[in-house]
Amino acid sequence: MHTLAPAILADLVRRHGQPDTVQLTWPITDTEAQFIRSTQKGGRRAHDVTLFIFGPDDHIALIQKHNYPDGVWRNPGGGVNPGEDVVAGARREALEETGLTVTVERYLLRVHVSFVAPHEDAIAWVTHVFTARTPDPECAPQDTREIRSCGWFALADLTGPIRQAILGAPGRLFRYRAWLHDACAAALAGGRPPTPEPYQT
Repeated sequence: MHTLAPAILADLVRRHGQPDTVQLTWPITDTEAQFIRSTQKGGRRAHDVTLFIFGPDDHIALIQKHNYPDGVWRNPGGGVNPGEDVVAGARREALEETGLTVTVERYLLRVHVSFVAPHEDAIAWVTHVFTARTPDPECAPQDTREIRSCGWFALADLTGPIRQAILGAPGRLFRYRAWLHDACAAALAGGRPPTPEPYQT
């Protein structure tokens, strides 16, 4: 399984600050577990980066995938490839999903999550969240096979109407995403992440 060596994590902290760190167990369905495994490149990928990209007016860039229900948006990001620098991977994902050239700034949050399904082995995963900034005023996905749309939103949209749309969408992985958005908004405000239980019911 692809894991980040302590020296790599220490270098990320040195360059981008100490993130809040959270450990979670998150219930998912068997189908969702199979989906996660399908993204792991034969078990070689167990990390992703998520980006809060702030534009010139301090709105954040959000993306929609083709299979997302109406009203559901999320922060851009994706898997870190084995041997790939985490920050380079973050910039790559930003460009592919939003068309934006970004400068990675703050290491905001590190989430160690164990996804647990009824009839599947637990899946260990780590989400690394960074803030980033771009001078580009317009976003448009380069990877249009995966990404349907990109747009600019206020942070209050992410934790308000978009949050409600995510919580109303089918699947427990969407609920993890809603928790992650709220946890990041809390970290940006200097607070602590919310407890996960209300999101898991």
